[in-house]
Amino acid sequence: MPSTTANGIQIEYETTGDPGAAPLLLVMGLGGQLIAWDTELCERLAERGFYVIRYDNRDVGLSSDFEGSPPPDLMGLLGGDGSSAPYLLADMAGDASGLLDALDVAAAHVVGVSMGGMIVQQLVIDHPARVLSLCSIMSTIGDRSVGQPSSEATAVLLRVPPSDRAGYVDHEVETWRVISSPGFPFDEQRIRDRAGGAYDRRFLPAGVGRQLAAILASPDRTEGLGRVTVPSLVIHGAGDVLVDPSGGRATAAAIPGAQLLMIPGMGHDLLPVVWDTIVDAIVKNTGH
Repeated sequence: MPSTTANGIQIEYETTGDPGAAPLLLVMGLGGQLIAWDTELCERLAERGFYVIRYDNRDVGLSSDFEGSPPPDLMGLLGGDGSSAPYLLADMAGDASGLLDALDVAAAHVVGVSMGGMIVQQLVIDHPARVLSLCSIMSTIGDRSVGQPSSEATAVLLRVPPSDRAGYVDHEVETWRVISSPGFPFDEQRIRDRAGGAYDRRFLPAGVGRQLAAILASPDRTEGLGRVTVPSLVIHGAGDVLVDPSGGRATAAAIPGAQLLMIPGMGHDLLPVVWDTIVDAIVKNTGH
């Protein structure tokens, strides 16, 4: 997989499809590496006429880490003091814009999942000329009155994973049992395979903590989203316990003309059973 310098840091990325096709930038969520975007899903999007770009956010996978930063003060962050966060979502949106610069892509259709949804929201606010269309999936707007996790989801989110491979894989299975789609069968082997692949590629739990700090320290995006003019789509699982569906509804309400797609039975994951629905909705939103 290639890497490039963007926004002053190294960004690992991968592309799928014809470089001459319409660029589609995929941004993953908290702790998720670019491999969390299933290759088959990327291929389906490429088959629909897109040049698909996925990448590791800072502090995850093979992109630059911030290991020299002091550990964030979680209690302070939860109390509203964001001073211990080493960076903000705006910096992560700058990484996305920098990656497009490095790839000589003037503007792209952008799709973000969970924290990735927050990043693409910030991208369209801070760098509106880079965004052709916006799709925010199972995300929220930074207003703490909406999109909050259930108590059980909070507990698994804050749990520190074991450092050994087998323990980490078991930890991920237990986590996804809580936050995955309640309306569809739980595929434990798929989770085990994905977790093992992520561990082997790079295990950096402290980076997840710093990304979480960025989420907690970043401001409410509601006002900025009110200025968005590109075609916008909000997708959310009706059974999401990690980002309550109120976050998706608030996102759609904040963006003028945004379409809201609430998927019954879907939780905080992108199972193959919903790919057709999601791909069709993304393609429709882009106008392709």
